[in-house]
Amino acid sequence: MTFKKLFFGAVLAGTGLSVQAADTFIVDDIQIRGLQRVGLGAALTYVPLRAGDEANSMRIRQIIHELYSSAHFDDIRVYRDGDSLIIRVTERPTISEIRLDGNKDLKDDQLLDSLRTSGIAVGESLDRTMIKQLEKNLEDFYHSVGKYNARVRIRVVNLPRNRVELRFDFTEGQAAQIEQINVVGNQAFEREDIVDLMDLRDALPWWNLFGKRNYQQQQLQGDIETIESFYRNQGYLRFDIDSVQVAITPELEGIYITLNFAEGAQYDIEGTAVISEIRDDEEFLAEFIRALDGRRYSQAEITSIEEGIKRYYARLGYAYTEVRTVPEINDDNLMVKLTFAVDPGQRVYVRRVMFEGNDATRDEVLRREMRQIEGAWLNEQAVDNSKIRLERLGYFETVEVDTVRVPGQEDQVDLVFKVKEQPSGQISAGIGYGDFAGLSLNASISQDNFLGSGNRVSFGVDTNKYSRNVQLQYIDNYFTDDGVSLGGSIFYQDFDARQANLQQYNQRSWGIASDLGFPVNEYNRLNFGVGYTSTGITQLNPYEQIRTFYEKYSDPQDPNSALNFSNFHVSAAWSRITLNRGMFPTAGSSNTLSGKVTIPGSELQYFRLDYRFRHYKPLDRDHNFVLLSRFTAGYGNGYGSDNGVDYTLPFWENFYGGGSENLRGFEQNRSGPRGIIRRPTIISGPPDANGNPTQIVLGPENDQIEVARFASVGGNASMTGGLELIVPTPLLGEEATRSVRTSVFLDVGVVWDTEFNYSEYSNLTKVGDTPFWDYSSPKNYQASYGVSVQWLSPMGVLTFSLGFPIKSLDRSLEDRFTFNIGTSF
Repeated sequence: MTFKKLFFGAVLAGTGLSVQAADTFIVDDIQIRGLQRVGLGAALTYVPLRAGDEANSMRIRQIIHELYSSAHFDDIRVYRDGDSLIIRVTERPTISEIRLDGNKDLKDDQLLDSLRTSGIAVGESLDRTMIKQLEKNLEDFYHSVGKYNARVRIRVVNLPRNRVELRFDFTEGQAAQIEQINVVGNQAFEREDIVDLMDLRDALPWWNLFGKRNYQQQQLQGDIETIESFYRNQGYLRFDIDSVQVAITPELEGIYITLNFAEGAQYDIEGTAVISEIRDDEEFLAEFIRALDGRRYSQAEITSIEEGIKRYYARLGYAYTEVRTVPEINDDNLMVKLTFAVDPGQRVYVRRVMFEGNDATRDEVLRREMRQIEGAWLNEQAVDNSKIRLERLGYFETVEVDTVRVPGQEDQVDLVFKVKEQPSGQISAGIGYGDFAGLSLNASISQDNFLGSGNRVSFGVDTNKYSRNVQLQYIDNYFTDDGVSLGGSIFYQDFDARQANLQQYNQRSWGIASDLGFPVNEYNRLNFGVGYTSTGITQLNPYEQIRTFYEKYSDPQDPNSALNFSNFHVSAAWSRITLNRGMFPTAGSSNTLSGKVTIPGSELQYFRLDYRFRHYKPLDRDHNFVLLSRFTAGYGNGYGSDNGVDYTLPFWENFYGGGSENLRGFEQNRSGPRGIIRRPTIISGPPDANGNPTQIVLGPENDQIEVARFASVGGNASMTGGLELIVPTPLLGEEATRSVRTSVFLDVGVVWDTEFNYSEYSNLTKVGDTPFWDYSSPKNYQASYGVSVQWLSPMGVLTFSLGFPIKSLDRSLEDRFTFNIGTSF
C-alpha cells in the first residue's frame, strides 16, 4: 500500500518530531503496524483517538507522546491514508541476557538489583538512550569510592526475534589512597586530635592489618559532620568549615584533602526559657532545663535535653512531640540564651498490638511479654520494655517495632512488632583434646521454645568416655498468667570420674526435682525447688582429701563395697537480669545467686551456694565494642555432725576449674587441687628370731606423699572472673553481629579447699615431679588470655577459643585450643 501523507516521524535516538502535513480530518479507521510482542489491544490503550474523532497536528503529537510513554517502542511514525490513520512502530528489543564481567566491588546480586530499579532486567524492553547515562552513573559510583581509573562499558549484542544481550565490562582499577589530610585554621585543637575524629585516614597504625586509606566521598561528608559536632559540643557555636578541597594526583592514585576552618569563639549559656503548649508543664520543664544555665554551650547536651523532654511526653501518650531550641546569640559578651519551644501534639492511645515474622512462635508467647497494653495511652517506656523482653527470650535474632497511625484517627496508633526468628533449640556438644585425655565428645538436645509455646524442653542422652547421662527437663515459663513458672526434671547418670580428669571413682545416680519461679518485678525473680537424689559410689580411690569422708561411711569389713546415699534437698535462687537481649547481649547485667541444702535427716547434710555475675558495657554508640566483666563464686560445706564427726561437702559436689566455661587455656577440670596419696616410709629392720628379714614402719612424720598428676579432687570454694572485649568480627559485615561474636579475653580463676590442712603435708617428702601447692589458699590462682569466636549456628552456639596461660601452676596441663557446641559465655 502506498501511504499518501506522513504526519509525524519520531525516532528514539533523538531525531525529534517533524511535521509533513497538518490536515484536519475525521478518522474512520486506526491501524497499528509493526507489533510483535505488544498486543494490538494493549497498544490501542495508549492512543487517545478513536474512529469518528477529529485528527489534527496536536492530536497526532499526543498519540506519539503517549505511545513513547508506554516504554515499548523505539520508533513511531504516523501516516494518513485517506481517512485512515496508520501508525507504524518499531518495538524496543527485549533484554534476553545480562552478562557482568570484571566487577569485584559490586557483587552480581547487588548490581542486578540496582539495574532492576532502573528498568534494566531480563524480560524488560531496552531503552537505548539509557546506556550512556547508565555507564556514567556506574563510573560515578566508582569515583565516589576513590576508584578514579574505573571504566564501565556496556555492549548491546543483537539477537534474533528482536532480542538483545547486554554485556557489562568493568575495569575497576585500584582505589586512590589518601596521602595526606591537611587542616588549616585550627587554633583550639591539634591536627592529630581532629584527624582522630575522622573515619578517613592518611596513616594507619602497624597493628591495623585490615584498615584502608581509601577515599570515599560519603565518608568525607560524615567526617565533616563529626568535626562540626565536636566543635559545637565544645562551645564553638559559630564554627564553620569554609571550604573542602580534594586534590588528586595526575596518576589518579593519590588524594590530598584540605579542610579550612573558621573556629570562632567559645560561647556560654546565660539563661534558658521554655514555651509549652501545655502551660501547666512550663514550670516543671523550666526546672528540667535549668541545669544548662552558666554552662559552656554544647549541642550534644541540648540534644539530650530535647530527647529527655520527648521521652517525658512519650510516657504520657504524646507520641509525636516536637521540641525546637531557638538560640539568642550575643556576640559582644559571647553568651547565648536558649528558648525551648515544646509542642506535645495530639495525645494518642494504642488501638492494636500486632506481630510479624513469628512463623514458629505463637502470638500468645509474644503477647504475654507486652508491657504496652491495647486501649491504653501510648507509653514509650512500656513499648521499649516490651521490645527488650522479647529480645531477652532468645528466640529472635532481631526485634523491631513500628508505630503506625490509624487512618482517619488522629488519636490512635497501632504497634507492629517485627521479629526475625533464630534457632532457639540447640544440639549441645563438646569436642576437646588434651595430651592426656585425648579426644572427648558429648551431646544433648534442648529446645527453649518448644513447638512455639515458649516452654523449655530438653532431652539429653550424653555418652562419652567418662559419662553416660540421660536427662529430661520441662519448664512452663507461664504456668500462670502472671508469670509464675513451673519446672521439673528427672535424670540418670553413670559417671567414671577418672576418665573426666578427676580422682578415681564410679558414680551412679538418679534424681527428680521440681521448681517454682515467681516474678518480683520487671527485672527480679525468685525460684524455689525441692528434689530427691540417690547416689551410689564404687571403686573409690581414697585420696587424703576424702579419706575422712570415706572412712565415715565405708564398711571396715568390706572396704571395697559400694557407698549408697539418699538425700532430699530444697533450693532457692534469686536472679536480676537487665540484659538488652537473650543471645549475644551488648548492654545490661545478669546476677544470679542460688543455693541448695539437704534436709536434716538425709544421709548427707550439706549446702552449696553459687553466684554468677555478668555486665556488658558498650564502649560506642553502635555497640560494636563492648566490655564484658565476669565473676563467679561458689562455696559449699557440711553442717551438723554424726557421732562426733562433722558432715562435709560430698566430693562429687566439689567445684572444679579449667576449660571453656571458666578458665580457657587449661584442661577441663584440672586447674584445682590434686589428689594426694600418703604412704608410710618402710626401712629394713634386724632379722627376726628365725633369721628372716623384717621391715620397720617409720613414724607418720616420715611419710611420703605422691600428688596425682591427672586426678583433680576439686575444692569446696571457687572464684573465677575476667574481662572480655567484644569486637567486630574481621572480614564479616554488620549484619553478622547477631550471629557471630569475636572477643579478646582475660581469665582468672582459683579453686581451693577450706578444709585442707597444708601444714600436715608440707614437711613430708614428696615423690614424683607433679607440682604441689597449698590447696587451702585462695592465693594460688591461675590466669590466661586469648581470643574467642562464637557462632550461632543451626545446632546452637559454636565456640572456638585459643587461650595462652599467663600464670600456670602446672604447665603440663595447659590446653591452648577448645571447641564447644552449645555453650555461650
